Parts: sequence; structure tokens; C-alpha cells
Amino acid sequence: MKNFWAELPKPFFALAPLANVTDAAFRRLIAKYSKLGHGVSKFVMYTEFVSADGLCLAVEEGRAKLMRDLVFSDAERPIVAQFFTSTPEHMEKAAALAQKLGFDGVDINMGCPDKTIEKQNAGAKLILNPERAQELIAAAKRGVPNLPVSVKTRLGYNKDILEEWLPALLAAKPAAVVIHARTRKEMSKVPACWERIKRAVEIRDELGSSTIIIGNGDLKDLEDAGQKIKETGADGAMLGRAIFGRPWLFAAGEAEIPFSGEMNTTPTPPKETSASLEKRLRVMVEHTKLFEELLGDIKSFAIMKKHFKAYCEGFPGAKELRIRLMETENAAEVEQIIKEGYSRG
Repeated sequence: MKNFWAELPKPFFALAPLANVTDAAFRRLIAKYSKLGHGVSKFVMYTEFVSADGLCLAVEEGRAKLMRDLVFSDAERPIVAQFFTSTPEHMEKAAALAQKLGFDGVDINMGCPDKTIEKQNAGAKLILNPERAQELIAAAKRGVPNLPVSVKTRLGYNKDILEEWLPALLAAKPAAVVIHARTRKEMSKVPACWERIKRAVEIRDELGSSTIIIGNGDLKDLEDAGQKIKETGADGAMLGRAIFGRPWLFAAGEAEIPFSGEMNTTPTPPKETSASLEKRLRVMVEHTKLFEELLGDIKSFAIMKKHFKAYCEGFPGAKELRIRLMETENAAEVEQIIKEGYSRG
């Protein structure tokens, strides 16, 4: 079996699978600005989560839409296909499909708190059913005998049960486990508890497991992620919300990065130069065009508007620009607004 996880330089970083965010368009842009031409070490990309049940049971039109979520470019490698289901048979078939499509790995979502997914006994609900979780890992392995299978999960459901939950997962021998350092009940209402990631590493070592442990939760940037890895002993770290408005987040250095400000939640962002602002807005237009080209026929343009909020923050006139962009309906309108009011020639 080819296990890319074992070949990654440590520490390494990963891009979290975010629904209606890390779609084919955004991933391609991230690959361009974080990987190509920057000399960056490898980082791992994930698709948005995809319904394994849908791939197996949906009518042709519905299945075709799901298949579009599994489109990727070679520039995104290594890339992992993430699926959710509570049915082992469907997981096996979805995993086999991922191998056929050329993915580098398969991940099982065991942490999503979405109620629709939980009604299917999938996502975070699997934390309450370790036996089924093990069955799903085994099923995925049957589907991809030549690729590594990983899991993304949380510390627990209503309470932290890492001491019981992680050993149950490790017993199924996944190649990697990503742990969001909160319970399902906590959602994002409390700070991520990275001390528990440190304990996860200890549990892994105590059991003599070779599974890769990756921490996730509240990471601001690569420096923050690197520090958390150092403090916990984790093999890698996964960043999620920090990617908003910053497709260059994973670049090795900042010399060629259009904008290197802090997270969008920073109260007082650093001053923006005219040159970097122009580049930032140019990337936003590029992102919008890519979304329309790759996904415009199956996804609502409204999805781009959450990105507009992130790109347009921390500079004079940002609020006014955001208001105008929220009224747009296509990439041409977005480009025209930028040309009219924000071009620096």
C-alpha cells in the first residue's frame, strides 16, 4: 500500500474539509498561491465531505452533482477524498471510487455536527457507536487496498471521551486520525483544548500504534500551527477557518504573498499597502471566475459571498466594497466593481 502520510515531512500541515468553502475552485486557487512557485513543503488537501450514500443511491442527476465535488487537479496533491455515511457497504463503494479517480487517500467524517448528517447516524454521531466506526474503517480499507484510510473526529460527543474513543479508532489501524480539540456539544463555543491533542499523542504511543495524529482547532496561521505541534508532539496540524480570504496561507514565505495580515477576526488588521490590496482583490476576482467556470452550473453564486467578506476586510472602504459585492450575481459584475473603484492602474 502506498501511504503518503508516512512520507510527509514532519511537521506537516493540512487544509480542513469545509462544506461550501474548500470546493474545487477554492482548492485550485489555494494550490496556485500556496504550492506552485513558492517552494513550499507538501501540505495535505481534503475535498468537501461527500455523501457515500448519495454516491450509491442517488439518481443519475444527483450522483453527477456529487461527482463534481470529487474533481481535483494534480497541483492539489496529496489530496484526500472525505466521505460520510453510517453504512459500511456504501463506504466501501465510495472508497473504491476514490481510488479509481486517483485520490491519494480516503477519510471518514466522524466529527461533523450537522443535524442532517447526524440523522443518518453519520458524522459526529459515530462517536457514540465505536463498533460501527471500526466497521466503516474496515470497509474503507476493503475499498482502497492500495491507499491509506484516515478519520477526522472530535474529543467526544456530549463529553470528552478521548481515553475510550481514540483507542477504539486506533484498534482499526487507520493511517491517520485528525482530532478537532472540542466535543460535538461544544461546537466552536469554547476554545480548542490542545492539551488533549498532547494526550492523544501519548495514548497513541502507549498503545504502540503507528497512526499519524493531527491536531485541529483555532489555528491562526502556520506559525501558530507549528507552535502547537511543538507543544503537543502531534505529527501535523490542520487549519480551517484561517484559510478564508487567504489562499496563500500555506505558502513557505511571505515575499510573494498578496496579503499577509492576520486572521479575519483580528480586531486591528495591519495596514494594507496599495500594491498588496490590489493583488488581494485581483485574487478575489480570479477566485470568483474559477467558481463560475467550475461550479457555476450546479452551485449558487451566493456561496462566493462568504469569501467576499473575508477578502474585503481591514482596509479603508472595505465595508462599502463588501456591500456592493453582496449585490452581485456573477463574476463579470464583481470584476467590473473592482475595476471601477479599486484598480491602482
